[in-house]
Amino acid sequence: MISAEGALEKMQVRMASPQGGDVSYRLMVGDQQLDIQPGQSIHMRFDGAIRCRHCHRPTRKSFQQGYCYPCVTRLAACDLCIVRPERCHYAAGTCREPEWGEQHCMAPHWVYLANSTGVKVGITRASQGAVRWMDQGAVAALPLFEVSSRHYSGLMEVLFAKHVPDKTNWRALLKEDAEPVDLAGCRDRLLVLCAHELDALEQQYPSACKALDVLEYQFAYPVRRYPEKVSSLSLDRQPRIDAEIWGIKGQYLILSSGVLNMRAMTSYMVSVEIDS
Repeated sequence: MISAEGALEKMQVRMASPQGGDVSYRLMVGDQQLDIQPGQSIHMRFDGAIRCRHCHRPTRKSFQQGYCYPCVTRLAACDLCIVRPERCHYAAGTCREPEWGEQHCMAPHWVYLANSTGVKVGITRASQGAVRWMDQGAVAALPLFEVSSRHYSGLMEVLFAKHVPDKTNWRALLKEDAEPVDLAGCRDRLLVLCAHELDALEQQYPSACKALDVLEYQFAYPVRRYPEKVSSLSLDRQPRIDAEIWGIKGQYLILSSGVLNMRAMTSYMVSVEIDS
């Protein structure tokens, strides 16, 4: 048996090869990392305490995956443009924390296609590409462009999202593996459909974008069994969880009693025991 106590964080993901392969997971509890895999039993206890991931003060409710309300209203990391990068406050000159924006937003980003529950378009920092795809539970991903900023990547994502989804159906993700998709073929069709708009962006932001010629990434997740019906678990409603781990995909623990979104439980203070 292995055990740990502390604040939950999103699970750490690792891939078997530079182009993906088998995905393995570690449960992050305080400063401890617990290797987890299907077939183990997990016992999790939530004591009712939540501590903000930024200021570490107690909070009765977690906002935006682990923050207290004062931090949500103050931090650039919690601003609307995090989920709507085409509205980047740094680009508009209204960023709450310009130094943070310089570090996180004015850095190379990738625009990509992924197959999680069918083809989708997305963006991520170039340094976080594979981690982003594994966190989403994608079985395949294909980077299309590297651009100079988060703002530019958001503008490009909006163009592509007129033709392909930019969201993942989380319930479908946890019911079965996605059917194969021709991501390269989809890329080629999008480039034709969006040629005029892409040219306009290039003229507006010259030398800020380059096409990527890389191999498709492919991922296989440790899932022994998918649930017949996806039932969501929450430590707020169920502070004690005793279940068998059926699988792990994206940031979801697939358990015999339901599925637990580990991102949503960020900063929850817990004790965890795992039986092999």
